[in-house]
Amino acid sequence: MDSTNNRKVGLMLFSLALGTFMSALDSSAVSIVLPIIQNHYGVALSSVEWVSTAYLLVVSSLLLTFGRISDLLGHKRVYTTGFLIFTLGSLLCGLSLNIQMLIVCRVIQALGASMMFSSNTAIITANVPAGRRGKAMSVTAIAVAVASCSGPVFGGLLARMFSWQSVFFINIPIGIVGLVLAFKNIPEDERKKQIPFDHLGSLLIIMALFLLLLPLDLIGGVGISLPLFFLLLAVGLAAVGAFVWREKRADYPLMPLGLFKNRLYSFSLIAAVFNFSAQFMLAFLAPFYYQNIKHYSVVMTGLMYLPMPIATLLVAPLSGAISDKHDSRFLSAGGMGLMSAGLLMMSFITQETPNWYIVIAMVLSGIGSGMFQTPNNNAIMGSAPAEFRGIASGTLATMRNVGMLMGVALCGALFNYTSNQGTELFTAQGLVGDALKVAAFTYGLRITITVATGIALLAAVSSLIKGRTKEKTR
Repeated sequence: MDSTNNRKVGLMLFSLALGTFMSALDSSAVSIVLPIIQNHYGVALSSVEWVSTAYLLVVSSLLLTFGRISDLLGHKRVYTTGFLIFTLGSLLCGLSLNIQMLIVCRVIQALGASMMFSSNTAIITANVPAGRRGKAMSVTAIAVAVASCSGPVFGGLLARMFSWQSVFFINIPIGIVGLVLAFKNIPEDERKKQIPFDHLGSLLIIMALFLLLLPLDLIGGVGISLPLFFLLLAVGLAAVGAFVWREKRADYPLMPLGLFKNRLYSFSLIAAVFNFSAQFMLAFLAPFYYQNIKHYSVVMTGLMYLPMPIATLLVAPLSGAISDKHDSRFLSAGGMGLMSAGLLMMSFITQETPNWYIVIAMVLSGIGSGMFQTPNNNAIMGSAPAEFRGIASGTLATMRNVGMLMGVALCGALFNYTSNQGTELFTAQGLVGDALKVAAFTYGLRITITVATGIALLAAVSSLIKGRTKEKTR
């Protein structure tokens, strides 16, 4: 490409990175200010947690639907509309008069975020040649890593200097700049064929995802009874079955099930689920270890978590560039092998473990994640036909969220069970007080992170058996 095209592509990628950064920053920053929001409105913790829960559930449930809509109406149109809705939703969140209004406005934000997430990768795939696509896709991975690093600190500073509303208001100038850049620099889509939209299929998959993800989110957050947990899962699985039945018979299905006959596509998606499950099991437990066992402050806890996303940020562009020229399965598998090594190191930490050991383990995990994600994303999008890139992008984003929620749910359930076992075991040995608490926590952490190590290895195996990445020109 000549210098003019390079500049155009660079500005397009920057506008996509801004949207990704804004939505990812918003998620991490909002989590930090939830206690402040709770005090501001004077509501129970179970109410304020829906500020995060409603957002995550709506985003996850709509990704596939908006992915298909972007295939039919145009990726740029869906992305820019989502950018606008997210920005307006941010304004409304900051102006919310009560917790109910804030939750509704977070749903509006989620509508916009799901439109952006379901189309951003498809835009890159459609407008960047295959030989440069992996490197281009690393831009969104970098945006997420930067947001993960800066979100908690940035959100805390904004709330401290101004108010919790500023966490939402900061999205407005970012959104305006991003929208202008997106309208000017994202190429227009080719004219789409007029194909009917599968409304019934869309309704079934939204219901299925919502009912499957809701119990996973609740069991890791506000809590849910076991009978209700299994009831929701059962109804959700029944909705999945109805969706598959519908898609097999629809003339114009929401999701062509033939896509999953492609081994590269299917096993790359499976690997993505395992990757995010393992990663978020560590992310869920680490703050409790730092604050309850090491007795670190919130600021120090954030600093100790930084090595992992920073390592991902530094490695993602390099792994993306390598995946453009070489078979991605070995790079992805090697990355998950490194993450497994980092997780295994973390499974042995105790109250006396030095910080340098923890930093090395976190860096290994971050390098592994950076090596895995961009090549794996490239393999998924490169193996999808051009007319289904939106649904592929939406499916990838959905698998990411499913993996996150599965990791948190499994981690919470497994850690609670094993740490309770540890309490009984060490009580019988005569431990009491803080010594008992530390021993039980360490016992539960070791087993839980060992399971996370196994899940990361499953991601490595899935990457190896997915098949050779095929070279494509577009």
